[in-house]
Amino acid sequence: MGELYIVGTPIGNLGDMSLRALETLKDVDVVACEDTRHTLRLLNHFSIKKPLVSCHANDEERGSQRIVKLLDEGKKVAYCSDAGTPGISDPGAQAARRARQAGHSVIPIPGPSAVSALVSVAGFAERGFLFDGFLSPKGARRRARLAELLAREEAFLLYESPFRIGRLAADLAELAPARRVCLGRELTKLHEQIVECDAAELAERLLDGAIHPIPQKGEFAILVSGRIGKPQELGPPEIRDKPQKQTKLKKPDQQREEAGEC
Repeated sequence: MGELYIVGTPIGNLGDMSLRALETLKDVDVVACEDTRHTLRLLNHFSIKKPLVSCHANDEERGSQRIVKLLDEGKKVAYCSDAGTPGISDPGAQAARRARQAGHSVIPIPGPSAVSALVSVAGFAERGFLFDGFLSPKGARRRARLAELLAREEAFLLYESPFRIGRLAADLAELAPARRVCLGRELTKLHEQIVECDAAELAERLLDGAIHPIPQKGEFAILVSGRIGKPQELGPPEIRDKPQKQTKLKKPDQQREEAGEC
């Protein structure tokens, strides 16, 4: 049987590459990856030469099949996403699942993650948090999901692109302006920014360009504190103001009559 290593790689700072990850990449027969061009630059930086196999998000099914075929041949395969830990809002989960279903060993090689990096410095998610990745780019769906998340007691963490972070922050400010948030931009990179404030202030600072220059650049992670106290009525107007269907309770005699029990 083959061995599949799920390898965490730096999210921006190459100094975060672990010794175990380097040893693994040197030892395996093949490196499968999200983008061969990106991973090739990483391997070249550390003077590692290995055959590369593509397994990107748009064709993860076919890429996973190629990986399983290599494992069936008894080969050792490492999988790397473009940055961070595979399977966390990145390809890799399907390859791991299919490899295990085929009877192969799947071995984690832990590494950097924007999730753990931001939580470690936020200071308000020590009791647990929910990771929900990227929300829908469609406004109504995004606001509806935000309302659900804001109603929970635990903190939650999201990823967002630089082109939609302003809209996400505006939605948070509308739904829960006093909620504490911690925003991380370009984590571990040269222009890293970490901002902690309430949702209303975050929306204002993003709007006036105080957090990042315009045009927007750099990926974002945002941690939002959990609900304190009783649940409040949250949700976008189209959901919050929608009349709820009322169910009229029937008397036992009426229920038996409708069921034909006379």
